[in-house]
Amino acid sequence: MLKHTRREFVVSAAATSALLGLNGQLAFIPPANAQKANDALAKGFHTFKNGSLEVTNISDGVWEKAHDPAFIKNASVDDTKAALKAAGITDAHVPIPFTVTVVKSGGKTIMFDAGTGAQLAPTAGKLAANMKAAGIDPKSIDAILVTHFHPDHIFGLMAKDTNEQNYPNAEIVLPKAEFAWWTDAGVFAKLPEARHGLAKRIQATLPAWKNVKLVEGEVEVAPGIRALPAFGHTPGHTAYVVNGAQPFLVMADIANVPALFVKNPGWHAIFDGDAALAESNRRKMFDRAIADKAIVTGYHFGMPGAGTIQKDGAGYAFVPVV
Repeated sequence: MLKHTRREFVVSAAATSALLGLNGQLAFIPPANAQKANDALAKGFHTFKNGSLEVTNISDGVWEKAHDPAFIKNASVDDTKAALKAAGITDAHVPIPFTVTVVKSGGKTIMFDAGTGAQLAPTAGKLAANMKAAGIDPKSIDAILVTHFHPDHIFGLMAKDTNEQNYPNAEIVLPKAEFAWWTDAGVFAKLPEARHGLAKRIQATLPAWKNVKLVEGEVEVAPGIRALPAFGHTPGHTAYVVNGAQPFLVMADIANVPALFVKNPGWHAIFDGDAALAESNRRKMFDRAIADKAIVTGYHFGMPGAGTIQKDGAGYAFVPVV
């Protein structure tokens, strides 16, 4: 079991500066583990045990997103910069990490989402190299549990130029509600034109793949793993809970960067399709994580990418474990 206390979490200046371009100190990681955090950042992955589970967070890179007044609908750029600065993170831009999680349990290797496929931000696309560094062979993946269909989560399933499957021997588990929304013929009328290409690519690939499994509701999707519908970010956004010594919640995009959207769960990111529903499910998921004493991971939580959720004033705090 992983144990820590809030007051112990202080990162060294050296570790902080390495973490997504941070400056100053960040009240997150125990000093004794600062070197481990540095190692995880340098290696591009971090592995830990949760009972019989072996969990590996793997970096697919970081999007250095330029500040944009539209990014958070109910917070200003100044608010965003202030929150980043308070967490010790650079406020020159918004650093948004991409983090894929792999769990080994019961002789199976399960991956959650598939990364950007090196098809988005120029600073992303590091999953393949970091998987190799972590000793994980893509051919060993038994199943890929997809949380939703945004490109940073699914483009890694398909080759850039041919759309051929990158994981043809893995079972691809998809939330039925997400699949239905994106493959509906009328989806183009609901999407801005900039998203039409994504819908067309989804419709040209996933429906034809023979290794796809659709799941609906809070059901077991693999031994010891259950789906947790958490709609709002997208129409079928789904988290997953894995049985371990402590419950392990793969929260996907229930929140974006912790310094912004864990600390301020009421902030509405432009990426959330239904912001009010996303906020409601964000708060429910955080409260569940606290009540269950769960270890959590978020796709945009950075490295090390697993930890716990704690109440922090009117908001919450993500406390990484290393």
